[in-house]
Amino acid sequence: MSYLFILQISQIFASIFLILLVLIQSKGVGLSSSVGGSIGYYRTRRGVERIVLFLTIFFSIAFVFNSLLLVILS
Repeated sequence: MSYLFILQISQIFASIFLILLVLIQSKGVGLSSSVGGSIGYYRTRRGVERIVLFLTIFFSIAFVFNSLLLVILS
């Protein structure tokens, strides 16, 4: 197996996990919050919500790094 094939497979997995993690997050459910309909309040993320946030950050960094590697090496 070549390293480009491994990078492409890891790119697919990182993108799938990133899509799923973004869909799992439930901050501001509904259209009114995106248009400014709810003022809201600040609260800290706890438990699973915090883990999902950190995993989203990790997979987004992995996705960008993997994309750069694929562009540079191919």
